[in-house]
Amino acid sequence: MATPNSTLRAVRLGLLMSLDDFARAIRDAGARAGQPNEASKRLIQRWESGETVAPRPVYARALESVTGLPIESLGFASVPVARISGDGHGGHDMEPTISLIPAAPQGEAQPGRRNHSGVWLSRYEYFSSGRDAAFVGQHYVVVLQHGNRLTARSLPGSSDSPLTMDLEIDGHVATGTWTEQTATEGYYRGARYHGAVQLLVEPTGRRMTGKWVGFGKEFDVNTGPWQLVFQDASTSKAALAAYNKRPEV
Repeated sequence: MATPNSTLRAVRLGLLMSLDDFARAIRDAGARAGQPNEASKRLIQRWESGETVAPRPVYARALESVTGLPIESLGFASVPVARISGDGHGGHDMEPTISLIPAAPQGEAQPGRRNHSGVWLSRYEYFSSGRDAAFVGQHYVVVLQHGNRLTARSLPGSSDSPLTMDLEIDGHVATGTWTEQTATEGYYRGARYHGAVQLLVEPTGRRMTGKWVGFGKEFDVNTGPWQLVFQDASTSKAALAAYNKRPEV
C-alpha cells in the first residue's frame, strides 16, 4: 500500500490551490526558470497518493519555487540529492538511480483514534527581549492526519510569517517540530526560527495545549505556551478561503 503524502497536500491546500491550479503553477515555474515541464493534475494526484514517491529534479526545482519550501520539507518518501546539478528535462515520474535521502517513516493507524484533520487556530506566546514585552503569534492552519502523523501549514492570508508544524500523536500527547519564516518587513527581518513543541490533546479533540521550545537571537533557548483550537473539519476550497484571513486578537 502506498503511503499518502499528506504534507504535500497540506501545503497545496494551504496555498488555496486546486490540483489543476497547482499543476499550472508548477508548469509556469518551470517555464520561468527555462526548464519546462509537463505537470498535470494526474501527476499531482500521483504525488499526493504516494504512487510516485519522489519527483524528478525538474519538478523538484519547480515545487520549491511554487511552495517556497525545500523539497525535503514536502513529504516525499525520498528525494534526489543531486536535484540542482542535472538537466532533468521531461518525464513525469521519479529519477531512476540517484543517491536518496530517506524520510521519516509514517505511523500506523490506531483503531478508534480521532481524526484531527481540518482548520485549527494556532496561538503561541513569546517574550521579545529586544522590545522587553510579550507578544502573541496567531495563524489559521490546515491540519492533515495520516496514521498518527499530523502536518500543519498556515493559510497565507492569516499571517505574513508562514508557519509549519509536523507532529506525531501518541494517545493524548502530540510531539513534534515547528518552523516559522518571519516577515521580511517585520521586526525579525525575515529570520527563520524553528524548534520543538509538545501538546496535550483534550479528550474532546477540539483543543491541544502545551509548550514550545526554540532558540532566540541571543543564542539562548526560550519556551512559552502554545495551543491549537479546532475551527472546522472541512478542508474544501470554500472552507479554507473562509479562514484565509487574520485571526482576531
